[in-house]
Amino acid sequence: MDMIQQIIALALFEDSGLGDITSESILQHPRQGRGVIVAKQDCILAGTDVARKTFQMLDPNVSLRFLFRDGDAVSKGDDLLRVDGDLLCLLKSERVALNFLQRLSGIATLTREYAAVLKGASARLTDTRKTTPGWRYLEKEAVRAGGGYNHRFSLYDGILIKDNHIEVAGSISAAVQAVKNRTSHLMKIEVEVSTMDQVDQALAAGADVIMLDNMSIKEMAAAVIRINGQALVEASGNVSMETLKEIADTGVDVISCGALTHQARSVDLSMRLF
Repeated sequence: MDMIQQIIALALFEDSGLGDITSESILQHPRQGRGVIVAKQDCILAGTDVARKTFQMLDPNVSLRFLFRDGDAVSKGDDLLRVDGDLLCLLKSERVALNFLQRLSGIATLTREYAAVLKGASARLTDTRKTTPGWRYLEKEAVRAGGGYNHRFSLYDGILIKDNHIEVAGSISAAVQAVKNRTSHLMKIEVEVSTMDQVDQALAAGADVIMLDNMSIKEMAAAVIRINGQALVEASGNVSMETLKEIADTGVDVISCGALTHQARSVDLSMRLF
């Protein structure tokens, strides 16, 4: 069982693993039916694969047809999915499938709004690790569906020396050297800084990427000039819809935004049975 199947299995068990008293009382014999998931608001769709697998886990013979793909803009009133199968299984799958779709589409929708602000800018919009525990893969897929990009997936696939690492190592130089001594030359090293003095230290240490953490717009612009192409520049901290364009105008290469996942609101979807 892969990771996504494990997430689905846990969600299904949480909802109906000990039974569905209402549905099992009404449907005491097998019966076929159709379900239709409908958008109750305009949104960007995401989560179709995990929703499909949710229905299939309870009814392997279910027939599904999504009318839109991840990343598509859908309108209020649009049918998103038609699913035919055992009615008891459809009733048990309904809420779990909707939870996945609503949450992930909410992330994709918010990401699309942020990406629209950056239209025409050279800066790349990325997510962070501020994700729902266990849902990171799904939520990062939703960010991509919305037009954003992914930062590192977790601690194993990218080097990012943060303030606490610097504190433990004693200095930026010591932290960078310790990482260089243990990792492949093929991996980029990113260092988080919050002052111009730290920018200089990161450059001297040979950082490949410099993250400007919680700097003002004026400080970021000055840092970009100071770095002058010697490293990629990432802006992070206090990124919002209101500050996004100003941050991009400083000349940074990447803008990482935790709000894409931790501030997204689930969209409104519903399922009708026939």
